[in-house]
Parts: sequence; C-alpha cells; structure tokens
Amino acid sequence: MSPGTSHAPADPGPAHGFIFIVSGPGGVGKGTIVNALVQRDQRLWLSRSWTTRAQRHGESDGAYVFTDRASFESRIAAGGFLEWTDFLGNYYGTPTPDPVAGRDVVLEIEVNGAMHVKKLHPEAVLIFVLPPSRDEQQRRLRGRGDPEDRVAERLQKALDEEPVGLQLANHVVVNDDLERTVGEMMQIIGHHRMLD
Repeated sequence: MSPGTSHAPADPGPAHGFIFIVSGPGGVGKGTIVNALVQRDQRLWLSRSWTTRAQRHGESDGAYVFTDRASFESRIAAGGFLEWTDFLGNYYGTPTPDPVAGRDVVLEIEVNGAMHVKKLHPEAVLIFVLPPSRDEQQRRLRGRGDPEDRVAERLQKALDEEPVGLQLANHVVVNDDLERTVGEMMQIIGHHRMLD
C-alpha cells in the first residue's frame, strides 16, 4: 500500500440523506468546524474517521477512533470503510455510513479520501476549507503539537492537495474566523436542503 494512496470499495453502502464532505489541508481547523456544525444542527450525523496515528497531547478522545494497524487492516478486509488511505505513514479511513434515518452525513476527510467519495457519490457536497494564509496554517500545526518534520510534510502536502481540492469543491470557505466560517457553512448546508 503506497503512502498517500486512497482506496474505496465498489459498494457505496446504505441509503442516506445528503453527504456533506468537509475537506482541506492539515491545520485549517476541519475538526473544530465539524464539531461546531454537529452541535448546532441536529440533522447532521458525523461519521467519525478511524486512524492509526497516535493521539496528540490534549486531543479529544472523540477526534478519531484511534486504533492499531492490525484492527484497521481487519476492517479493510471486511469492507468496512467507505474510503481509506495511507497518509504520511498512518492509516486514515471513513467507516461505511450508517446514520439514523432522516439525518445527513458529515465526513471530515483528507483530499484523497474526498476524491474517492465523490467518485462513489457524485451528488455529495464538498466544502473545501482553506487557511487564511500559509503562515497561519503553520502556526496552527505547531499549536496542536505536531513536530517540525511533520509540520513541514503537511505544509508540502497542502501545496499538492489544494489544486485538487479546489477543482473538486462545490464550495470553498476560508477559515479566518471560526464563527463566520461555521455560519457560512450552515448557510451552504441550508441552501442544498432547500434545493432538495
């Protein structure tokens, strides 16, 4: 399995409402944004991603399902992921969604994963989040405890990912202020529901 390569099963999984994908490079605040959206909108159901990376100091237990490589690979073999990737030496994956009826799915995933979900579900709404500046992105990555080599890797990865994410995106949001960003994304979600 090559680093940075995403994989997706042929079966898209069970029926559901809208799929809203929140994607963007590391350090843009995807997790904070998604948590705020789910708290404010009871119709949103977050599909919590799995990862084999170590939990960061101070990181919420609910940020991911933290697991080991053997458990992750066992779930891959069982077809339990909508998409998964080997990213910077760790697995990340989106479990096959199984939301409560009448709720919309929110996926917080990296760009490679978003690309594969869009292939399976072209109707999914991809909201691509950008940092206000590269300096601010670097500050946020350092602030969450990433070591310097990992900060450099994620910044380089962002340069590679952003053109792809911008091309795939239905909407682009710059996270320069959390309240404004969440409000803008709530408006986007409401707009798509009205069109349904």
